Amino acid sequence: MGTLLDLLGGLLLVAGTTFLLLGGLGLVRMPDVYNRIQAGTKATTLGTLLTLAGAACLQPGWTIKLGLIGLFLLFTNPLSSQVLARAAHRGGLHPAGVTKVDRLAEDNPRELGPKELGEPS
Repeated sequence: MGTLLDLLGGLLLVAGTTFLLLGGLGLVRMPDVYNRIQAGTKATTLGTLLTLAGAACLQPGWTIKLGLIGLFLLFTNPLSSQVLARAAHRGGLHPAGVTKVDRLAEDNPRELGPKELGEPS
């Protein structure tokens, strides 16, 4: 049973590290701050959770602590990315030209111009 857990732990560590590496690559390749936030958050959340699961398989005595760290990450990563995106939007960073929909601007009419609000110019 120990060998099977070691193998599973090693595979989870490799998978988690791969996701973290691809997330870092996504940070470089994405066109704007919003896509970078999205790529970084998804990849780091999954990569870190897989890495924690691998560590839990390799060190079963740490499972509770690693599970609590995983829960903390599940709550804080999406929240922090949402706060970063909202701050970037309020700071005037607009999405790249390839991004077609800006739901945050639609939700805040003060940020829309007269044309978007349907007022005559």
